[in-house]
Amino acid sequence: MHIPFRLPLLTVLMMATSVHAWAVETPVKGGTLIYLEQQAHTNLYPPAGGFYPNGGILNQITDKLTWQNPKTLQVEPWIAESWTSNADKTEYTFKIRPGVTFSDGTPLDANAVAKNFDTYGLGNKAQRLPVSEVINNYDHSEVVDAQTVKFYFKKPSPGFLQGTATIGSGLVSLSTLQRNFDELGDARHIIGSGPFVVSDEKLGREVTLAKRKDYQWGPKNLTQQGPANLDGIKIIVTPEDSVRIGALLAGQAGFIRQVQAYDEKQATDQGFQIYAAPTRGVNDSLSFRPDNPLVADLRVRQALLHATNTKQIVDTLFSPNYPQATSVIARSAAGYTDLSDKLTFDPAKANQLLDDAGWKAGSDGIRAKEGQRLALTVYESLPQPQNKEVLQLVAQQWRQVGVALNVKAGDAGSRTLDNLDPLKTPLTVSEVGRADPDVVKSMFYPANRDALLQKGGSSDKVKSFRDDKLNDLLVSISAEVDAKKRLQLTGEAQRYLLDNAYVIPIFEEPQVFAGAPWLKGATFEAVGRPSFYGAWIAKQ
Repeated sequence: MHIPFRLPLLTVLMMATSVHAWAVETPVKGGTLIYLEQQAHTNLYPPAGGFYPNGGILNQITDKLTWQNPKTLQVEPWIAESWTSNADKTEYTFKIRPGVTFSDGTPLDANAVAKNFDTYGLGNKAQRLPVSEVINNYDHSEVVDAQTVKFYFKKPSPGFLQGTATIGSGLVSLSTLQRNFDELGDARHIIGSGPFVVSDEKLGREVTLAKRKDYQWGPKNLTQQGPANLDGIKIIVTPEDSVRIGALLAGQAGFIRQVQAYDEKQATDQGFQIYAAPTRGVNDSLSFRPDNPLVADLRVRQALLHATNTKQIVDTLFSPNYPQATSVIARSAAGYTDLSDKLTFDPAKANQLLDDAGWKAGSDGIRAKEGQRLALTVYESLPQPQNKEVLQLVAQQWRQVGVALNVKAGDAGSRTLDNLDPLKTPLTVSEVGRADPDVVKSMFYPANRDALLQKGGSSDKVKSFRDDKLNDLLVSISAEVDAKKRLQLTGEAQRYLLDNAYVIPIFEEPQVFAGAPWLKGATFEAVGRPSFYGAWIAKQ
């Protein structure tokens, strides 16, 4: 196996020593962590940080106004020392911690915070900077004084406080906000205030982070204070699963992302730690595009839902770190409602529904109606674990009820355009993490990710599908001030999505990492992105 990088002698020596030797719990300063990432980052404009390779970098180089405790999910102080809001959640005031600076030396003060959220809340068309999906109903900011900023909303925005703690709300310098979206694919252009800074990049292959020596403003409730322990982090893009796990086990890396379920045991058997961080959001699912006439009929979508054996998928391909889905969102998500009774595997029911919808089996076993075969297309989603194998297994299951599913490669040149055309791609793989009820709106609302393509996509055909009842529910979640009622509305949205068979939830997707036994103190934010601020390399 060829590993295209060399490791410091210290790392090799540490790996050669018995893993039981690492009993010291006092953090050690120094050392560079080799971190292998499955995919290259795309764009580091913070609202684009939902893509895990992006977030894995942003989480080291940017700070947020607030910190969401991953254990309690409570929002706690960070760059904001304190905050208040009015009763209907249309106004929020934040007191900014004094003395914070971006890595270019400019102040992270109320003015900088205001400019960040004006950009994230309103977007910037001239620079092609999109609106953040975690900010709803934003109107404007007001700089009260050098350390106080106030935000105003057109309608209640109860999710805003939690939104200030998400990866999409990382704070960047004014010079970063002046760049066009396309320029922000270069990590060197992202100036944050975090514990690490970007010192070098080989585009598409490698990002090198260096410790910021004057860092003094991590979340006050963390054990780690002051500068990071590590001198640096080298993030190396390593697409092959076998190369990542092999490099880790051989001592040539200290941490890797996207450990496949079938590799977990060999890692733990050799004393390496598996970290399965929950994403607490919309489960790994298949979403329909009802504008496609093949799936416009509710009975067809219901049939395919009941033809999907999610237990078989989980048992065949995954470990206990990937629970079978029992609703649209994960058990650990805010507003989760157990709807497993709507997700039963029932081939007899699936066949009956397809019969009732007028689809009759053809000579090749695939159903047809009015000369058209019931043959659907879906693109593999590269960020999702074993997605090709998941879709191929779904295809086998659906064939048992006379439906063909053509699984196309996730890196195909036409993928992006075809995925926006419901006539070419009636299904899409969907998943998004966020520890707030707004996550359902993020995935399905037309102005957000629009998984159902209510905006019509890129096809030039006349569009008819739009579900205003669903959209009203999603908007209500984002604007409901009463916490109990907000969770109730989230349950209603999950139920509605399944009653209309708009989505087939398959499993709860974690972010699974593996670390060397000598790497200590790696933590994860509330939806599974790693933080190396408190991480350290143990010595004998």
